[in-house]
Amino acid sequence: MTGTPASTDNTPGDIPAISADDKTLRILSTSDVAGLDISLADVVDVVEQAYRTLADGKSANPRKLTVKPEDGHSVSYAMLGRDGVRNVVAIKTSYKHGLDKGRDEQHYYTTLTIYDDVTGLPVAMMDCSRVGSLRTPAVSALLARELAAPDSRSALVIGTGTQGRLALPFLLTTLPDLERLMVYGTHPDGLAAVRERLHHYFPDRELEVADDVRAAAAEADLVVATAGQHTPAAVESDDLKPGAVSILVGHGIAPSTLQRADRVIATSEAQMKVTGTDMADADGNFPAVDAEFPEVVAGRARGRLAPDERIFAYNSGLVVTDIALGHRFAQLAVEQGLGTRVSLWQ
Repeated sequence: MTGTPASTDNTPGDIPAISADDKTLRILSTSDVAGLDISLADVVDVVEQAYRTLADGKSANPRKLTVKPEDGHSVSYAMLGRDGVRNVVAIKTSYKHGLDKGRDEQHYYTTLTIYDDVTGLPVAMMDCSRVGSLRTPAVSALLARELAAPDSRSALVIGTGTQGRLALPFLLTTLPDLERLMVYGTHPDGLAAVRERLHHYFPDRELEVADDVRAAAAEADLVVATAGQHTPAAVESDDLKPGAVSILVGHGIAPSTLQRADRVIATSEAQMKVTGTDMADADGNFPAVDAEFPEVVAGRARGRLAPDERIFAYNSGLVVTDIALGHRFAQLAVEQGLGTRVSLWQ
């Protein structure tokens, strides 16, 4: 069945309600979500609003639940949250299998199910992979915007997977004065994909492929580590120039970049201690977080205190950002009549 537009009654905040009824659920497949057109600037705006709403105390973002077997071959997460501007509640699930294998042998499934908290009706259930692939580099770009030293002009992205491929376009969206763009990766296809994505959004910009990741890091004002866990990259604190910002999304920078940072910013300190255990010291401890990022975005906490501070930033996904962006995708899908209506509760 193809989807049909649902109710457009306005919710508080002038964001239209898009729930339908209490018997059916709109399912948005990978291809449905992939066909939705949204600009990088719009993604950044939606994500930033989600952080501000959380900082204002209008949204709820409980700590994520994690399940991981002893041998580490898989990991799964469950995240529940509420957006107080959009007035929606949502649950995100994430499951990755094959962490002990190469990228081509891994399986990854993630979904987002959204409910309208005004009408009490379901909005949609969608493949959340594109939401995450856009939300995460948008957060890194916001971190870079808020934490970069004055006159920062160079950026290094470590990794060429899903997050690495959009990292530079998003960085240029929030920091258009960046001049030198570098990438380090070990997969030729991934490097080609990074170049293609950069030229898709910024056709006039050049990309420099780094052979020596630590030497490249020494010349970068911003280092965004997005690589998988098998990467040979391990940039140390001593590799970073004064004033540099290192942003951890996946792997590629060593624990010393956190342990010896002049200042530590995290999207969530609690989540860093759950998902960032490989960055802890020998006793399993973390340095204190100087500020959480929602407070920085809202202007209630300072990100950078001095131009020469080396800042470590931990980018762990907060479900409120997935909810805001997923709800925006659901709005676009309803407008375009996309999705399959399933009589789930009949």
